[in-house]
Amino acid sequence: MRTMHRIALALVIIGAINWGLIGLFQFDLVASIFGGQASLISRIIYTLVGISSILCLPLFFEQNEAEHSELEDNHSLAHADFATEFAEEPDIDRLYNPSLEAYEGEDEEEEW
Repeated sequence: MRTMHRIALALVIIGAINWGLIGLFQFDLVASIFGGQASLISRIIYTLVGISSILCLPLFFEQNEAEHSELEDNHSLAHADFATEFAEEPDIDRLYNPSLEAYEGEDEEEEW
């Protein structure tokens, strides 16, 4: 099925290039190669491009489903620990006023 989707995508790209040439330069590449728009081969190619566009519709929706399932399957992000590790902030009073009077009432066990 994957090969068929690739072939369909290639035909859709060919059709898009042909429409781009028609829009920009009024030049139908498929018609000029295969003998005009009314020739049987040109009509078959136009039909194949149209059918291919219908076959490519599921590809449009599968991309979002694949991204969604990829995120669900990624276990490394599911259990990631995003916590930051910062040191304890220094006591500014202790840095600029090291006298013991500034620390009256604090626990004796706490040391510098």
